[in-house]
Amino acid sequence: MNISPISLFADIPRHLPEELCQTLLENPTVRIERILSKGHYSAENAWYDQEQTEWVILLQGKARLSFMDDEPVELSPGDYLLLPAHCKHRVDWTTADQVSIWLAIHIYD
Repeated sequence: MNISPISLFADIPRHLPEELCQTLLENPTVRIERILSKGHYSAENAWYDQEQTEWVILLQGKARLSFMDDEPVELSPGDYLLLPAHCKHRVDWTTADQVSIWLAIHIYD
């Protein structure tokens, strides 16, 4: 068995014309994603309304999330949130001068 570490900070594309979501692990109960954003944001009046609970941490960059039923939250490296299923949210902005690296864990009930 060859177990080797893989860095979440490796293989970052130089150009990100669109936000990049990469599934790192998935099974029937959980999906773990690395998300790369650089100046990306949600479409106007578009809200994520996910079937599953999501735990997300911002590892690099900065971002702001808005919620349909709560106040906006600005995130810096190390900040994390637990978003319950059907918590309507959107990304208002991510830093344009640096790649924002997110780790998202989707938990299926």
